[in-house]
Amino acid sequence: MSDELMVRAENVHKSFGPLEVLKGVDLAVRPGEVSCVIGPSGSGKSTFLRCINHLEKINAGRIWVDGELVGYRERGGKLYEMREKEVAAQRRSIGMVFQRFNLFPHMTALENVMEAPLRVRRESRAEVRERATALLDRVGLASKIGNYPGQLSGGQQQRVAIARALAMRPKLMLFDEPTSALDPELVGEVLDVMKDLARDGMTMIVVTHEIGFAREVGDSLIFMDGGVVVESGAPDEVLGNPRHDRTRTFLSKVL
Repeated sequence: MSDELMVRAENVHKSFGPLEVLKGVDLAVRPGEVSCVIGPSGSGKSTFLRCINHLEKINAGRIWVDGELVGYRERGGKLYEMREKEVAAQRRSIGMVFQRFNLFPHMTALENVMEAPLRVRRESRAEVRERATALLDRVGLASKIGNYPGQLSGGQQQRVAIARALAMRPKLMLFDEPTSALDPELVGEVLDVMKDLARDGMTMIVVTHEIGFAREVGDSLIFMDGGVVVESGAPDEVLGNPRHDRTRTFLSKVL
């Protein structure tokens, strides 16, 4: 396993009953890179993202994050599933932001951001509060720390969700179409936060429909369809000069 990769996936397969959703996906992401994944609905993008932190168990293949095999131990060429407690420990270093914000409605923005470090990492309340306050300031919500999710716009809730993921100090951030549930005028404020993270060197895998973001921020662009990676490369290359007919057809509808 190369020490130079933050994420490495090899020949990943995933089925739900008879439906084969991932049919041998490979991926390599170096530390500090932003890898954007595009493709039509049902192509396996979100499922693959969920496999990276073992929210979905893979049926074949292997995934490593920062050199560590995710979800399994390997002995004698065979994989043995880890206990849930061990998997949870691995997940602590992988932040994930979903389409839906999944905030606790009975907690303020500040309490939502503080919850995981307090409960999972058992850090001191004073330290966690200071970090959570700084993170909410970073995502432009310093004035909203006492607001409940119901008092925030969708874009503001998603920025709280990003701050919450960052509160665990992850080495990798996964974004599953983080702007798809937002009104168009709110998309930019979430993308701006993600651009800021990229500038700071956060390793990110972003499943997105925002082609402009992928072109501007992505170090690599992956086009998935039918459970496989059809094409990947530098964003300008894939978007400007796609090699495959399927990529060309998809891009003709979204560009």
